[in-house]
Amino acid sequence: MTLKKIRVLVIDDSALIRQLLTDILNSDPELEVVGSAADPLIARDKIKQLKPDVLTLDVEMPKMDGVTFLKNLMRLHPMPVVMVSTLTEAGADVTFEALAVGAVDFVTKPKIDVSHSLQDYAEEIIGKVKMAAGARVQSYKDTPLSGEVAPKLSADAVLEKKNAPLRIKTTEKIIALGASTGGTEAIKEVLIRMPATAPGMVITQHIPEAFSKPFAKRMDASSAMTVCEAQDGQQIVPGHAYIAPGGRHLYVERSGARYICRLSDGPPVNRHRPSVDVLFRSVAQSVGLNAIGVILTGMGDDGARGMKEMKDAGAKTVVQDEKTSVVWGMPGEAVKHGGVDDVLPLDRIAAQLLKLAG
Repeated sequence: MTLKKIRVLVIDDSALIRQLLTDILNSDPELEVVGSAADPLIARDKIKQLKPDVLTLDVEMPKMDGVTFLKNLMRLHPMPVVMVSTLTEAGADVTFEALAVGAVDFVTKPKIDVSHSLQDYAEEIIGKVKMAAGARVQSYKDTPLSGEVAPKLSADAVLEKKNAPLRIKTTEKIIALGASTGGTEAIKEVLIRMPATAPGMVITQHIPEAFSKPFAKRMDASSAMTVCEAQDGQQIVPGHAYIAPGGRHLYVERSGARYICRLSDGPPVNRHRPSVDVLFRSVAQSVGLNAIGVILTGMGDDGARGMKEMKDAGAKTVVQDEKTSVVWGMPGEAVKHGGVDDVLPLDRIAAQLLKLAG
Protein backbone atom coordinates (compact mmCIF):
# COMPACT_ATOMS: atom_id res chain seq x y z
CA MET A 1 0.00 0.00 0.00
CA THR A 2 1.40 3.40 -1.01
CA LEU A 3 1.74 5.86 1.86
CA LYS A 4 -0.24 9.06 1.30
CA LYS A 5 2.22 11.94 1.20
CA ILE A 6 1.76 15.28 2.97
CA ARG A 7 1.04 17.83 0.23
CA VAL A 8 2.85 21.16 0.70
CA LEU A 9 2.43 24.54 -1.01
CA VAL A 10 5.46 26.85 -0.71
CA ILE A 11 4.70 30.62 -0.70
CA ASP A 12 7.68 32.99 -0.89
CA ASP A 13 8.58 35.96 -3.08
CA SER A 14 12.19 34.75 -3.41
CA ALA A 15 12.70 32.25 -6.24
CA LEU A 16 15.85 31.00 -4.48
CA ILE A 17 13.99 30.28 -1.22
CA ARG A 18 11.10 28.64 -3.12
CA GLN A 19 13.54 26.31 -4.85
CA LEU A 20 15.50 25.64 -1.65
CA LEU A 21 12.36 24.77 0.30
CA THR A 22 11.04 22.63 -2.54
CA ASP A 23 14.28 20.62 -2.76
CA ILE A 24 14.44 20.16 1.04
CA LEU A 25 10.83 19.09 1.45
CA ASN A 26 10.83 16.79 -1.60
CA SER A 27 13.90 15.02 -0.21
CA ASP A 28 11.70 13.43 2.44
CA PRO A 29 9.64 10.43 1.28
CA GLU A 30 6.63 11.53 3.35
CA LEU A 31 6.41 15.01 1.81
CA GLU A 32 5.49 16.31 -1.65
CA VAL A 33 5.65 19.95 -2.75
CA VAL A 34 2.63 20.22 -5.05
CA GLY A 35 3.28 23.82 -6.05
CA SER A 36 4.73 27.21 -5.16
CA ALA A 37 3.60 30.82 -5.32
CA ALA A 38 5.44 34.15 -5.38
CA ASP A 39 2.68 36.12 -3.65
CA PRO A 40 -0.55 35.58 -1.69
CA LEU A 41 -2.83 36.34 -4.64
CA ILE A 42 -1.30 33.53 -6.69
CA ALA A 43 -1.31 31.34 -3.56
CA ARG A 44 -5.03 31.88 -3.05
CA ASP A 45 -5.81 30.33 -6.45
CA LYS A 46 -3.31 27.49 -5.98
CA ILE A 47 -4.80 26.52 -2.60
CA LYS A 48 -8.17 26.02 -4.36
CA GLN A 49 -6.62 24.09 -7.26
CA LEU A 50 -4.04 21.94 -5.45
CA LYS A 51 -5.68 21.40 -2.02
CA PRO A 52 -2.42 21.23 -0.02
CA ASP A 53 -2.26 19.82 3.52
CA VAL A 54 0.29 22.37 4.78
CA LEU A 55 1.51 25.81 3.66
CA THR A 56 4.91 27.36 4.22
CA LEU A 57 4.39 31.12 4.19
CA ASP A 58 6.91 33.94 4.00
CA VAL A 59 6.35 36.67 6.58
CA GLU A 60 7.19 39.57 4.24
CA MET A 61 5.34 39.35 0.92
CA PRO A 62 4.51 41.66 -2.00
CA LYS A 63 0.90 42.72 -2.75
CA MET A 64 -0.30 41.43 0.64
CA ASP A 65 1.82 40.78 3.73
CA GLY A 66 1.91 37.28 5.18
CA VAL A 67 -0.09 38.12 8.32
CA THR A 68 -2.97 39.76 6.40
CA PHE A 69 -3.10 36.75 4.09
CA LEU A 70 -3.00 34.43 7.11
CA LYS A 71 -5.90 36.25 8.82
CA ASN A 72 -8.05 35.83 5.70
CA LEU A 73 -7.03 32.20 5.32
CA MET A 74 -7.76 31.31 8.95
CA ARG A 75 -11.10 33.02 8.80
CA LEU A 76 -12.27 31.35 5.58
CA HIS A 77 -10.26 28.13 5.23
CA PRO A 78 -8.26 27.20 8.36
CA MET A 79 -5.29 24.96 7.60
CA PRO A 80 -1.80 24.25 9.01
CA VAL A 81 0.73 26.98 8.21
CA VAL A 82 4.46 27.13 9.02
CA MET A 83 5.82 30.69 8.81
CA VAL A 84 9.22 31.32 7.25
CA SER A 85 10.73 34.29 9.07
CA THR A 86 13.80 36.50 8.93
CA LEU A 87 16.10 36.26 11.96
CA THR A 88 15.62 39.88 13.06
CA GLU A 89 13.66 41.70 15.75
CA ALA A 90 11.26 43.04 13.10
CA GLY A 91 10.87 39.50 11.77
CA ALA A 92 10.19 38.32 15.32
CA ASP A 93 7.39 40.85 15.88
CA VAL A 94 5.58 39.84 12.68
CA THR A 95 6.12 36.15 13.41
CA PHE A 96 4.57 36.42 16.88
CA GLU A 97 1.59 38.18 15.30
CA ALA A 98 1.27 35.31 12.81
CA LEU A 99 1.35 32.75 15.64
CA ALA A 100 -1.38 34.71 17.42
CA VAL A 101 -3.49 34.65 14.24
CA GLY A 102 -3.21 30.87 13.89
CA ALA A 103 0.12 29.78 12.36
CA VAL A 104 1.25 26.47 13.87
CA ASP A 105 4.98 27.21 14.03
CA PHE A 106 7.82 29.05 12.32
CA VAL A 107 11.32 28.53 10.98
CA THR A 108 13.93 31.18 10.33
CA LYS A 109 15.44 31.53 6.86
CA PRO A 110 18.99 30.21 6.47
CA LYS A 111 21.84 32.69 6.31
CA ILE A 112 23.10 33.92 2.94
CA ASP A 113 25.79 31.20 2.92
CA VAL A 114 23.18 28.45 2.84
CA SER A 115 25.64 25.61 2.26
CA HIS A 116 26.90 25.81 5.85
CA SER A 117 23.46 25.88 7.49
CA LEU A 118 21.49 23.72 5.04
CA GLN A 119 21.62 20.53 7.13
CA ASP A 120 20.18 22.06 10.33
CA TYR A 121 17.63 24.05 8.35
CA ALA A 122 16.54 20.96 6.41
CA GLU A 123 15.96 18.91 9.57
CA GLU A 124 14.00 21.74 11.18
CA ILE A 125 11.71 22.57 8.25
CA ILE A 126 10.99 18.89 7.47
CA GLY A 127 10.17 18.15 11.11
CA LYS A 128 7.96 21.19 11.51
CA VAL A 129 6.00 20.65 8.29
CA LYS A 130 5.32 17.03 9.31
CA MET A 131 4.26 18.12 12.77
CA ALA A 132 2.03 20.87 11.35
CA ALA A 133 0.16 18.33 9.22
CA GLY A 134 -1.14 16.70 12.40
CA ALA A 135 -1.55 19.85 14.52
CA ARG A 136 -4.84 21.24 15.81
CA VAL A 137 -5.72 24.32 13.76
CA GLN A 138 -8.40 26.76 14.88
CA SER A 139 -10.13 29.36 12.78
CA TYR A 140 -9.15 32.98 13.39
CA LYS A 141 -11.66 35.04 16.14
CA ASP A 142 12.67 14.65 12.80
CA THR A 143 13.99 13.53 9.54
CA PRO A 144 17.42 14.71 8.21
CA LEU A 145 18.17 15.56 4.57
CA SER A 146 21.54 13.83 4.67
CA GLY A 147 24.57 13.43 6.87
CA GLU A 148 24.79 12.71 10.58
CA VAL A 149 22.03 13.58 13.05
CA ALA A 150 23.21 15.49 16.12
CA PRO A 151 23.23 13.29 19.24
CA LYS A 152 20.32 13.75 21.61
CA LEU A 153 21.91 14.65 24.95
CA SER A 154 20.21 14.55 28.35
CA ALA A 155 20.35 17.23 31.06
CA ASP A 156 23.50 15.45 32.36
CA ALA A 157 25.41 17.28 29.62
CA VAL A 158 24.75 20.61 31.37
CA LEU A 159 23.85 19.89 34.99
CA GLU A 160 24.90 16.90 37.09
CA LYS A 161 22.04 15.07 38.79
CA LYS A 162 22.17 15.09 42.60
CA ASN A 163 20.55 12.39 44.72
CA ALA A 164 19.43 14.58 47.63
CA PRO A 165 16.89 17.23 46.55
CA LEU A 166 15.97 20.12 48.83
CA ARG A 167 13.42 18.99 51.44
CA ILE A 168 13.03 22.21 53.47
CA LYS A 169 9.59 23.79 53.02
CA THR A 170 9.49 27.58 52.67
CA THR A 171 6.77 30.12 51.97
CA GLU A 172 8.49 31.31 48.78
CA LYS A 173 7.39 29.36 45.71
CA ILE A 174 8.95 29.20 42.26
CA ILE A 175 6.94 28.27 39.15
CA ALA A 176 8.97 26.65 36.36
CA LEU A 177 7.30 26.51 32.93
CA GLY A 178 8.34 24.88 29.68
CA ALA A 179 6.81 24.96 26.19
CA SER A 180 7.61 24.57 22.49
CA THR A 181 5.32 24.42 19.42
CA GLY A 182 2.29 26.64 20.07
CA GLY A 183 3.90 27.79 23.30
CA THR A 184 4.24 31.50 22.60
CA GLU A 185 0.47 31.94 22.64
CA ALA A 186 -0.08 29.36 25.40
CA ILE A 187 2.41 31.12 27.69
CA LYS A 188 0.58 34.38 27.03
CA GLU A 189 -2.73 32.75 28.03
CA VAL A 190 -1.18 31.76 31.37
CA LEU A 191 0.58 35.06 32.03
CA ILE A 192 -2.46 37.26 31.34
CA ARG A 193 -4.23 35.43 34.18
CA MET A 194 -1.38 35.84 36.71
CA PRO A 195 -1.56 38.77 39.18
CA ALA A 196 1.33 41.06 40.08
CA THR A 197 1.58 39.15 43.39
CA ALA A 198 2.17 35.78 41.70
CA PRO A 199 5.24 33.70 42.63
CA GLY A 200 8.38 34.22 40.58
CA MET A 201 8.32 32.28 37.31
CA VAL A 202 11.16 30.89 35.21
CA ILE A 203 10.22 30.04 31.63
CA THR A 204 11.92 28.06 28.88
CA GLN A 205 10.35 28.33 25.43
CA HIS A 206 12.19 26.81 22.47
CA ILE A 207 13.00 29.96 20.51
CA PRO A 208 15.82 31.40 18.35
CA GLU A 209 18.29 33.89 19.84
CA ALA A 210 16.95 37.00 18.07
CA PHE A 211 13.38 36.20 19.12
CA SER A 212 13.55 35.80 22.91
CA LYS A 213 13.92 39.48 23.80
CA PRO A 214 10.97 40.61 21.60
CA PHE A 215 8.97 37.67 23.01
CA ALA A 216 9.69 38.79 26.59
CA LYS A 217 8.61 42.34 25.70
CA ARG A 218 5.32 41.07 24.24
CA MET A 219 4.65 39.00 27.36
CA ASP A 220 5.48 41.95 29.62
CA ALA A 221 2.91 44.08 27.80
CA SER A 222 0.27 41.34 28.25
CA SER A 223 0.69 40.54 31.93
CA ALA A 224 0.36 42.23 35.33
CA MET A 225 3.66 40.48 36.13
CA THR A 226 6.96 42.05 35.10
CA VAL A 227 8.37 39.84 32.34
CA CYS A 228 11.96 40.03 31.10
CA GLU A 229 14.65 38.03 29.36
CA ALA A 230 16.64 36.34 32.13
CA GLN A 231 20.13 37.56 32.99
CA ASP A 232 22.87 35.57 34.68
CA GLY A 233 22.86 36.16 38.45
CA GLN A 234 19.47 37.90 38.42
CA GLN A 235 17.45 37.38 41.61
CA ILE A 236 14.08 35.64 41.19
CA VAL A 237 11.41 37.63 43.03
CA PRO A 238 7.60 37.40 43.26
CA GLY A 239 5.62 39.18 40.56
CA HIS A 240 8.37 38.66 37.97
CA ALA A 241 8.77 36.14 35.14
CA TYR A 242 12.15 35.35 33.58
CA ILE A 243 12.35 33.96 30.03
CA ALA A 244 15.37 31.94 28.90
CA PRO A 245 17.39 33.77 26.21
CA GLY A 246 17.39 31.98 22.86
CA GLY A 247 20.55 29.92 22.49
CA ARG A 248 21.29 29.68 26.25
CA HIS A 249 20.11 27.29 28.96
CA LEU A 250 18.33 28.84 31.95
CA TYR A 251 18.62 27.17 35.33
CA VAL A 252 17.91 28.10 38.95
CA GLU A 253 20.45 28.19 41.75
CA ARG A 254 20.03 28.86 45.46
CA SER A 255 22.31 31.58 46.82
CA GLY A 256 21.88 31.89 50.58
CA ALA A 257 18.21 32.67 51.15
CA ARG A 258 17.67 33.74 47.52
CA TYR A 259 16.97 32.01 44.24
CA ILE A 260 18.88 33.34 41.24
CA CYS A 261 18.88 32.77 37.47
CA ARG A 262 21.91 31.15 35.91
CA LEU A 263 22.64 30.96 32.17
CA SER A 264 24.74 28.33 30.44
CA ASP A 265 26.23 27.93 26.96
CA GLY A 266 26.40 24.15 27.46
CA PRO A 267 25.52 21.77 24.63
CA PRO A 268 21.93 21.41 23.38
CA VAL A 269 19.87 18.99 25.50
CA ASN A 270 17.21 16.96 23.67
CA ARG A 271 18.57 18.96 20.69
CA HIS A 272 17.39 22.22 22.32
CA ARG A 273 19.16 25.18 23.87
CA PRO A 274 17.44 26.40 25.99
CA SER A 275 16.15 23.06 27.27
CA VAL A 276 13.21 22.51 29.60
CA ASP A 277 14.91 19.44 31.13
CA VAL A 278 17.87 21.59 32.24
CA LEU A 279 15.56 24.16 33.86
CA PHE A 280 13.42 21.51 35.59
CA ARG A 281 16.41 19.55 36.92
CA SER A 282 17.85 22.70 38.47
CA VAL A 283 14.49 23.54 40.05
CA ALA A 284 14.14 19.98 41.41
CA GLN A 285 17.58 20.27 43.02
CA SER A 286 17.54 23.88 44.21
CA VAL A 287 13.86 24.51 44.97
CA GLY A 288 12.52 21.01 45.63
CA LEU A 289 9.05 20.80 47.15
CA ASN A 290 8.72 24.60 47.06
CA ALA A 291 8.40 24.47 43.27
CA ILE A 292 5.55 24.03 40.80
CA GLY A 293 6.30 22.65 37.34
CA VAL A 294 4.26 23.30 34.18
CA ILE A 295 4.54 21.95 30.64
CA LEU A 296 2.43 23.50 27.89
CA THR A 297 1.97 22.50 24.25
CA GLY A 298 5.08 21.38 22.37
CA MET A 299 6.62 18.85 20.01
CA GLY A 300 9.02 16.21 21.34
CA ASP A 301 9.80 15.10 24.89
CA ASP A 302 11.95 17.90 26.35
CA GLY A 303 10.92 18.46 29.97
CA ALA A 304 9.34 15.03 30.57
CA ARG A 305 12.31 13.63 32.53
CA GLY A 306 12.91 16.90 34.34
CA MET A 307 9.26 17.08 35.42
CA LYS A 308 9.54 13.55 36.87
CA GLU A 309 12.63 14.72 38.82
CA MET A 310 10.63 17.69 40.11
CA LYS A 311 7.76 15.45 41.22
CA ASP A 312 10.18 13.05 42.91
CA ALA A 313 11.63 16.06 44.78
CA GLY A 314 8.17 16.91 46.14
CA ALA A 315 7.12 19.60 43.65
CA LYS A 316 3.57 19.86 42.30
CA THR A 317 3.26 19.42 38.53
CA VAL A 318 0.71 20.44 35.88
CA VAL A 319 0.49 19.91 32.11
CA GLN A 320 -1.79 21.24 29.40
CA ASP A 321 -4.39 18.76 28.15
CA GLU A 322 -4.42 17.24 24.66
CA LYS A 323 -7.58 18.99 23.49
CA THR A 324 -6.22 22.53 23.97
CA SER A 325 -2.62 21.80 22.89
CA VAL A 326 -1.46 22.56 19.36
CA VAL A 327 0.80 19.49 19.72
CA TRP A 328 0.49 17.12 22.69
CA GLY A 329 4.08 15.93 22.50
CA MET A 330 5.85 17.34 25.55
CA PRO A 331 2.82 17.23 27.90
CA GLY A 332 1.94 13.71 26.75
CA GLU A 333 5.50 12.46 27.29
CA ALA A 334 5.51 13.95 30.80
CA VAL A 335 2.34 11.97 31.56
CA LYS A 336 3.98 8.78 30.19
CA HIS A 337 7.02 9.34 32.44
CA GLY A 338 4.78 9.49 35.51
CA GLY A 339 5.70 13.02 36.51
CA VAL A 340 2.30 14.74 36.33
CA ASP A 341 -0.21 15.57 39.08
CA ASP A 342 -2.79 17.50 37.02
CA VAL A 343 -3.76 17.54 33.32
CA LEU A 344 -5.82 20.67 32.63
CA PRO A 345 -7.16 22.76 29.74
CA LEU A 346 -5.09 25.87 29.07
CA ASP A 347 -7.62 28.33 30.50
CA ARG A 348 -7.58 26.58 33.90
CA ILE A 349 -3.82 26.32 34.38
CA ALA A 350 -3.14 29.78 35.86
CA ALA A 351 -5.83 29.33 38.53
CA GLN A 352 -4.37 25.94 39.47
CA LEU A 353 -0.87 27.41 39.75
CA LEU A 354 -2.12 30.12 42.10
CA LYS A 355 -4.04 27.54 44.14
CA LEU A 356 -0.95 25.32 44.49
CA ALA A 357 1.21 28.34 45.37
CA GLY A 358 -1.31 29.55 47.96
